[in-house]
Order: sequence, then C-alpha cells, then structure tokens
Amino acid sequence: QVQLVESGGGLVQAGGSLRLSCVSSGSIRFKTMGWYRQAPAKQREWVASISSDGGTTYANSMKGRFTISRDNAKNTVYLQMNSLKPEDTAVYYCGQSGPTYSWGQGTQVTVSS
Repeated sequence: QVQLVESGGGLVQAGGSLRLSCVSSGSIRFKTMGWYRQAPAKQREWVASISSDGGTTYANSMKGRFTISRDNAKNTVYLQMNSLKPEDTAVYYCGQSGPTYSWGQGTQVTVSS
C-alpha cells in the first residue's frame, strides 16, 4: 500500500489562502487522486478529485475557491484554497485510488474569523 504525506496546512485568517500538497510513495500517473476533509464532530467529506487525465470535480461549496492539480513527475497532488472561511476549518486528507483506497495522515487547516 502506498504512503501519502500531506503538508501545507496551518492557521490563516478568513479570506486568506493556503496550498496543500500530498506526496505519494508510489506513482500517481494512472490514479485518481482526491482531497477530503473532516471537521470536529463531523463526518469526513469529499472536497475535490482529479482523474488521471486531469479532469477535475469539486464539491459545490468549494467550486470557484479551491483548485486541485497534479504533478505526475513528482507524484504530488495539490489543493490551492482561496477565499478561506472559518467553516473550512478541518483536517484535510488526500486519497489515492487503487486495489484499496489509500489515505494520508492529514494536515490541519484552521481559519480564524
């Protein structure tokens, strides 16, 4: 099973931006990659996905604010988050498709009002 390591989280004021990164220990070239988040006392929710051919999909509340991208040469997927809101506060996880779905450990994003 691959290992995924997220980074880039932190504390930011409302309206600010963060860029999350997720590095895979294996090749992501033919994999669909996704970002998810889990806020305190809430279930994990899907944020965005990017297919192997670069097609992207987003949860409605993230459209226009978040951008998912990938660099296959670096086995890395990114999540650019703009216009952050306090309700975006959560632990953000990346996921990789495969025989079993792989998850990272997560990176904390905190947006202050």
